[in-house]
Amino acid sequence: MPYPTNDLTGTVVAITGASAGIGRETARLLAEAGANVVLAARRTERLTALVEEIGPDRALAVPTDVRDPEANRALVAAAVERFGRLDVLVANAGIGMYGGIEDASDDDLERMLDVNLAGTVWSVRAAVPQMRKQGGGDIVIVASVAGLRGDGNEAVYAATKHGQVGLAGALDRELRREGIRVTALCPAGVSTEFAIGAGRTEGDPALEEFLKPQDIAFQVRTVLEQPRRLRSTLWTLWPMSVDLP
Repeated sequence: MPYPTNDLTGTVVAITGASAGIGRETARLLAEAGANVVLAARRTERLTALVEEIGPDRALAVPTDVRDPEANRALVAAAVERFGRLDVLVANAGIGMYGGIEDASDDDLERMLDVNLAGTVWSVRAAVPQMRKQGGGDIVIVASVAGLRGDGNEAVYAATKHGQVGLAGALDRELRREGIRVTALCPAGVSTEFAIGAGRTEGDPALEEFLKPQDIAFQVRTVLEQPRRLRSTLWTLWPMSVDLP
């Protein structure tokens, strides 16, 4: 007898940071599984192109700056207006930055703190009332292994990811009895634009050993396809090429 999985057909998924990398691949894979996807990011042109690729009947672009609480509420409202509900939030928007504590500018660090941590809080805070109204849902926070063990060249980035992991754990304790599952995914390095230009360069051989954005998208789909009686609270994701620390 086959194991019963959760059918994603017709579910409504909002994805922040959907214009590139993990967010874009997650949108593609979930749409392939039958979900309707609401795409949030600041790069409107890329969102529009992704909507055309997936199909405007199944995808909606909502230009969003996750640092703005009102913009996150508008994202949820747009999902409900278009598709009638919101079943899933994938809080994926983030900024990566390698370097020591003195290496980046104050403005760059402030932006990373705001996007990675405050932006996650605002997007979750906007989604929870709708999920409560519906009687359940899923929140998937894309964090990082840096949130469990930061390397010496990413202290502030690690601080934001520790915050996301702590947020996810506390939310799970708060919300699970209301049918809202909360999962933190903690991947090791992923070969995306996120890494290039923030301490890595195009063609860097180290990127060959990184995870691919499709790998993280697959894990998001796996989390959502679990039967509702089951929940995953914290997953770490590593490439086969890397020894565990």
